[in-house]
Amino acid sequence: MSDQIKHECGLALIRLLKPLEFYQKKYGTALYGLNKMQLLLQKQRNRGQDGAGLVTIKLDTEPGTRFISRKRSNSPQYLKDLFDGVYSHFQDVSPENLNDAVWLKENKPYVGELLLGHLRYGTHGANTIETVHPFLRQNNWITRNLVLAGNFNLTNVDELFNELIGFGQYPKEKSDTVTVLEKIGHFLDDEVQILFSWFKPEGYSNQEINSLIVEHLDIQRLLQRSTRKFDGGYVMAGLIGHGDAFVMRDPAGIRPAFYYHDDEIVVVASERPAIQTVLDIRYFQVNELKPGHALIIKKNGKVSEEMCKDPVQKSPCSFERIYFSRGTDRDIYLERKKLGQLLVAKILHKIDYDLENTIFSFIPNTAEVAFFGMMKGLEEKLNEIKTRKILELQKSSSLTEEKLTEIFRLSVRAEKLAVKDEKLRTFIADKASRGLMVSHVYDVTYGIVKNEVDTLVLIDDSIVRGTTLKDTIIYILSTLRPKKIVIVSSAPQIRYPDCYGIDMSKMKEFVAFRALIALLEEDGKSYLLQEVYQRCVEQDSLPVNEMTNQVKFLYDQYTDEQISAKISELVTPENILPEVSVIYQSIEDLHKACPEHKGDWYFSGNYPTPGGMRVVNRAFINYMDGNDERAY
Repeated sequence: MSDQIKHECGLALIRLLKPLEFYQKKYGTALYGLNKMQLLLQKQRNRGQDGAGLVTIKLDTEPGTRFISRKRSNSPQYLKDLFDGVYSHFQDVSPENLNDAVWLKENKPYVGELLLGHLRYGTHGANTIETVHPFLRQNNWITRNLVLAGNFNLTNVDELFNELIGFGQYPKEKSDTVTVLEKIGHFLDDEVQILFSWFKPEGYSNQEINSLIVEHLDIQRLLQRSTRKFDGGYVMAGLIGHGDAFVMRDPAGIRPAFYYHDDEIVVVASERPAIQTVLDIRYFQVNELKPGHALIIKKNGKVSEEMCKDPVQKSPCSFERIYFSRGTDRDIYLERKKLGQLLVAKILHKIDYDLENTIFSFIPNTAEVAFFGMMKGLEEKLNEIKTRKILELQKSSSLTEEKLTEIFRLSVRAEKLAVKDEKLRTFIADKASRGLMVSHVYDVTYGIVKNEVDTLVLIDDSIVRGTTLKDTIIYILSTLRPKKIVIVSSAPQIRYPDCYGIDMSKMKEFVAFRALIALLEEDGKSYLLQEVYQRCVEQDSLPVNEMTNQVKFLYDQYTDEQISAKISELVTPENILPEVSVIYQSIEDLHKACPEHKGDWYFSGNYPTPGGMRVVNRAFINYMDGNDERAY
């Protein structure tokens, strides 16, 4: 992706179902769970570059001993720092004690049967240690301790926050994570109190009631009550002090979650390949957590997938497939190739089928798989062209060895033209000089392009703001002196804000929206902006379930091709000679490539939750008011 955006966080949960001595005997270490957690987070590091955290819980400890341990890091080398801190507790342990699982559990932190890890990719707000998950809600009653980590954004935090105040609470801050933590924590307290009040008249002692609460606490009911009003995209994982655990997914399946379990271990992660690699298991052994469901792991080891909210139309985030998730997942790899392949017809039309004078490449590094698909499609088309030419020559009895050689000589030219350098830091104050330095974030391969003859076609996975294209990529490609530059996006035009976990919340940042505004101004239709603004203001007072996306009306004034043409103008640097064109994937072809991931609201404006409609209208109001805030 040429425009870097922050997005989904990543999580990993492990429950060891056997005593720690079992893992010591079978795998040679009582730190088996810790080792697997480190690998799970390492294999999902693409999902978080702002920090990482870990919590472990020891089961069946004696009162007076620490059973919850937490470590978090927001350092530049966050994963190394995190696990260096964890493993430092074992450096001075004798070999004898290091092989004694019972001693380790009694004497050292992080030696627990229940582990929750998190990778943070902050979409907004400060990157302080306090923002790094997991979050901890402590209590002197073991059944009321709650640990929470997640990959989520809620659109109605204000409503949920006010509900907490209505309960009589005084939350320490107004954020998604704290609101969710306190919301679930409130109902956890309530469920525990209900059970206590139920068993107390039976004559049980308080200690006996504790054991009964552990046995009878209904996690499904707890989640049904606490998440009833949640609107957004989420996968949230929780641990309860006594040893119950859960991972819940939103009803539309916007955010991803996968799990595996056998008689030794339960593992949940944001991405399937991480589980496959860490446990050395096959694709079909990993399950996708169903939308609206929670994987519930009771302290006694019972594992079940229970429905907590009625599922709605499934709308998993298609950006996961295009860019966010690692391409090592079998399905994602094939889908990204298909995205590239489906662009071939548009590309050939744009270059007038002149394959002899066209060089194909990709923008490092995430577009590489789509590039493979594009090349496959181009080669198939070229073979069709060659076959047709041969048959025509054969039919006219003019097929010669020389003509046949000439036909077979033609091939699709693929080169690595763009190379991404390390991030440059500059302390130059004046804008012009600083801009020149920024333009050299990418470098190019010289001596390949025929001056003023060749067309360069480079595929990118998506285009958000277009600033990197203009200031860096297209500028430096122009120094190769091609005739034309064609930038191809494997994703459709990003037109609308996201509110479910991606840092794309402001209208003015989208190059597609800026192109729309430019077209309206050129065509004397700027008055439509005020009309839509008034509609959005009127909508803002409606119940959220009655709101509709008013911004669509503006985009309906133009075809996709008209907006793409204007984008081409906007991303063309001044004073360069090559003609620049931008080609986008269609939404229809996106769905062909990713048939099980129809979440396309940032492209289509079709939001899967009512809160999304409120967000898009508010984002437009903010734009018109000159308000530089996110809309949720």
